[in-house]
Amino acid sequence: MLFNSIEFAIFLPIIFVIYWFVVNRNLKVQNLLLLLSSYIFYGWWDWRFLSLIIFSSIIDFTVGLQLGRAKKELNRKWLLFISIFINIGLLGFFKYYNFFIESFIDAFTAFGHSPNIHTLRIILPVGISFYTFQTLSYSIDVYRRKLEPSYDFISFFAFVSFFPQLVAGPIERATNLLPQFYKKRQFNLEQSIDGLRQMLWGLFKKVVVADNLCKIVDPIYNNPDEMSSLVLILGLALFSVQIYTDFSGYSDIAIGISRLLGFNLKINFRYPLFARSIGERWRNWHISLSTWFRDYIYIPMGGSRGSNLNKFKNTLILFTISGFWHGANWTFICWGLLNGLYFAPSMLRGRNRRHLEPISKSKIFPSFKEFTQIFTTFWLIATTYIFFRADNIQHSKQYFLSILSNTEIRESFRFIENNLEDFLKAMFFTSILFLVEWINRDKPHGLHGVFEMKPIVVRWGLYLAITFSILIYGGEQAPFVYFQF
Repeated sequence: MLFNSIEFAIFLPIIFVIYWFVVNRNLKVQNLLLLLSSYIFYGWWDWRFLSLIIFSSIIDFTVGLQLGRAKKELNRKWLLFISIFINIGLLGFFKYYNFFIESFIDAFTAFGHSPNIHTLRIILPVGISFYTFQTLSYSIDVYRRKLEPSYDFISFFAFVSFFPQLVAGPIERATNLLPQFYKKRQFNLEQSIDGLRQMLWGLFKKVVVADNLCKIVDPIYNNPDEMSSLVLILGLALFSVQIYTDFSGYSDIAIGISRLLGFNLKINFRYPLFARSIGERWRNWHISLSTWFRDYIYIPMGGSRGSNLNKFKNTLILFTISGFWHGANWTFICWGLLNGLYFAPSMLRGRNRRHLEPISKSKIFPSFKEFTQIFTTFWLIATTYIFFRADNIQHSKQYFLSILSNTEIRESFRFIENNLEDFLKAMFFTSILFLVEWINRDKPHGLHGVFEMKPIVVRWGLYLAITFSILIYGGEQAPFVYFQF
């Protein structure tokens, strides 16, 4: 079920009414409702893959109980190994089996041998990368004694499958989200209204900005040899905005829905398009994933301790794993490595923790230096999307070579002229996006400060304008980009 679908527009109000006005006096029944509604939400796509979520929930719930009882450290390590092996094993089979088989065949074919090994017709379960990491955070934190094991299987199963963030995050830590299922939740009107604002802004980013940018970006990426250099460069810039609005739009909707239900999820994006450095960009982009990798992989590897060579090695390993998490394709590995190479110099010089405050705080416009930093960071990241968006390495190579060779300027104007209506519409709404997010860059989300606007007519005028733009100018009902990961 998609957030931007008619089915969900019917589903959510029904759950909301039952949750707050029918079963609100019984916490266990509330949690059971969330569990069942989450299974309906996920099963709407393909009910067969519910078995994977249930199986993963059973494994980690059982491992958590046993970790709470085990006294010997060796037994605790074995229990953690079981959780990691099963969860990563399932993820590896469904997401990476064919990739490894194809890579194995290609490697032997290059030396004149053709192994008789066949790939399988495997359907990638939506959201498996997200809920796998969520359940792993529970097992690891119980092992580290940062979290008490759960004895309430309904709460735990609801935590794993919590439908607002089930298929595309944020990847919530058990230490933050699971305890919220144990406590009685009270309806908070102010929190619910702000949740609706965040949902509205998330839908605007996805349906109006991202889906309209998609109409321009897809033809460019699908036919790079037919496009001029300027159009291909334009495609890089627009895809950078498209993937941000698509993914952060999902996070905004997920966080907003959670607030309607009395839950608080962590912020997943902090206006990364305004980042002044690669370090700031990665601190503010998909925060739940980057901090997961930091706490459960990077720091245990040694992190930034030791020699510069060790720091460099750990950084490249981390970014390579991050790239591979996104998809079973060499393009994602190249994307991760390139980002690691961009990030490494500032980390080696100890400058990756700069720019912790919102840009141009208390100022209307950025300084010339800040603008230059934003511009440089934006384009450095945009170049990495040649790999991220490409179907394969050959496609990314073709895109890059076409930028260098197809320098006919008239073709650029021809492309824009042929797509003028879609182009102007996308540019207009992208400008609105940048304006609103720049004004509210120190707020949790783009519409958070709107409640302060006076008079009330102006505030509601903005709400109605955004709503009508979603209804009238929204693109086709398209899945969110990160569903494929």
